[in-house]
Amino acid sequence: MTLKFGAFIPPFHSLGEDPTTAFWRDLDLIHWLDELGLDEAWVGEHHSGGWSTVSSPEVFLAAAAERTRRIKLGTGVVSLPYHHPLTAANRIVQLDHQSGGRAMFGMGAGVSPADAHMMGISAGDQRRMMAESLEALVRLFKGDEPVTMKTDWFELRDAMLHLRPYTKPRFDMAVASAGTERGMRLAGRYGLEALTFAGRPGMSEPPLAQLWAAGEEEAAQYGQTVDRSKWRVAICVHIAETREEALDQVRAGMSHWFREYVRDTVGASAKLPEGREAEVAVETHTAIIGSVEDAIEGIERMQRESGGFGTLLVNTQDWATREQTKRSYELLARYVAPHFTGALDSRRASQKWVSENKDGFAAQAREAAAQATASR
Repeated sequence: MTLKFGAFIPPFHSLGEDPTTAFWRDLDLIHWLDELGLDEAWVGEHHSGGWSTVSSPEVFLAAAAERTRRIKLGTGVVSLPYHHPLTAANRIVQLDHQSGGRAMFGMGAGVSPADAHMMGISAGDQRRMMAESLEALVRLFKGDEPVTMKTDWFELRDAMLHLRPYTKPRFDMAVASAGTERGMRLAGRYGLEALTFAGRPGMSEPPLAQLWAAGEEEAAQYGQTVDRSKWRVAICVHIAETREEALDQVRAGMSHWFREYVRDTVGASAKLPEGREAEVAVETHTAIIGSVEDAIEGIERMQRESGGFGTLLVNTQDWATREQTKRSYELLARYVAPHFTGALDSRRASQKWVSENKDGFAAQAREAAAQATASR
């Protein structure tokens, strides 16, 4: 299976940074990923906490579409309980048209209890609401008949999309999952794509193989199929020329992010020893931080342990400087990705063939030179 590469950009930025500048930097990063030839970029939705100021990934990605040529652009994710399903569907269809068929629809229940609280939504209702919205969305995109559906929080009456997707028959619809089987099972129920967080530093996650098995089980129960080549797996990655350089580049920023955001802002149950956050994340395989060789080894391990997936997404954090982050992506695109895409196979085969036959070719060249001299 040929592996694709992309970025999952929450995006998180320290409270000390000007938010307008942060928007510009994130757009610039996506432009850089497009220049490097990476396949995808996903941007999230947040409404509280201060660290992520993108509240409408569709608005942000519309701007990114104008700055890029080929990279696909996904909502990572639209929190379905916060939106009426018809308007959510229409926004992503519009983005699909404006981007020339490069939109992807990532969906989730919403990970922030604070966001839900401000909207009057009980955290205990979010997953039920997501499942209800997803059912409506699947029916809307199927488009074979008007949708009438009523729940305790939205109603559809003879609803249809007046504009069909630019992408035929539709763009990818990916259900996000982090730490549980719920998202994978919803993806399996409707035969949709899945976006799975493979490692969150300080957290204990179910094995990837277990999550995929849950999706397959649900798909079989509902007469659907799921495709590993459409499975996206996200993990934090930072690459430098050496492992020591990579660790040095992220150590302070990761410690600040973990202390100020993960622990003190959202109060997550994650645990990492202060000052050794980066090292422990590497040791527990919840992040890939190191050299090109370390990155290749880490991705190979993930592929082996999961049984295989189609796209590796770099969960992008502001742990390193802007220049170091862009260099990390450059190393990924130039030296890591080709190991998995097959881009080097023909060159290596050609080099091997020439090397194995170099003595014969050299003899032919000498003979040709001698003949040319003799015929003067």
